[in-house]
Amino acid sequence: MESFEEQRESLVESLKRRGYISNVAVEAAMRRIQREEFLPESLRDDAYVDSPLPIGEGQTISAPHMVAIMAEQLDLRPGMKVLEIGAGSGYHAAVCAEIVGQEGHVYTVERISSLASFAEANLRKTGYASVVTVIFGDGTRGLPEHAPYDRILVAAGAPAIPTPLTEQLAEGGKLLVPVGGRFCQDLIRIEKRGHKLKKESLGGCVFVPLIGEHGYH
Repeated sequence: MESFEEQRESLVESLKRRGYISNVAVEAAMRRIQREEFLPESLRDDAYVDSPLPIGEGQTISAPHMVAIMAEQLDLRPGMKVLEIGAGSGYHAAVCAEIVGQEGHVYTVERISSLASFAEANLRKTGYASVVTVIFGDGTRGLPEHAPYDRILVAAGAPAIPTPLTEQLAEGGKLLVPVGGRFCQDLIRIEKRGHKLKKESLGGCVFVPLIGEHGYH
């Protein structure tokens, strides 16, 4: 049986070969972060299978290739302020935190209190609590008290782009959000340029529905 470290190295090499990882900062973050620490005990052995996994409350941890795609497309850099909608188990926030570093910060909003607590505990035990703040609330409203954000990512499928998120995006900032139906979406990347939003589809994806005031009800 390979160790978690060996499995993690194999997964990252596979993601590089398949073209999901090309950014050195994303590669370093995914080599560093222990995905097994962000899973329920019963699923730890599946930590490096490239697929979504259940984390309770009908929610999932995204497949590693989707985390890599989103991290690459966000073009994260040290010192950035990031807003994540849908903390889940905290893994995706940890990847972002590893890249933005101590001089940056990640705010992640989770609407399910038990998952917010799970994410917070996972981030604390893996050493990211100083860079990531977990907030229990309706992420579709964004987090206006810390806006504007250099980057915003949404880890759930929205029926439309939530207006509060584009409003809270910094000038020149980027927003990634899956938009479409409840079972299939397109991953949309938005760049804010003055009063204009430049939108681009990055292809199909499947996320759990985004629930909230500016999402599904």
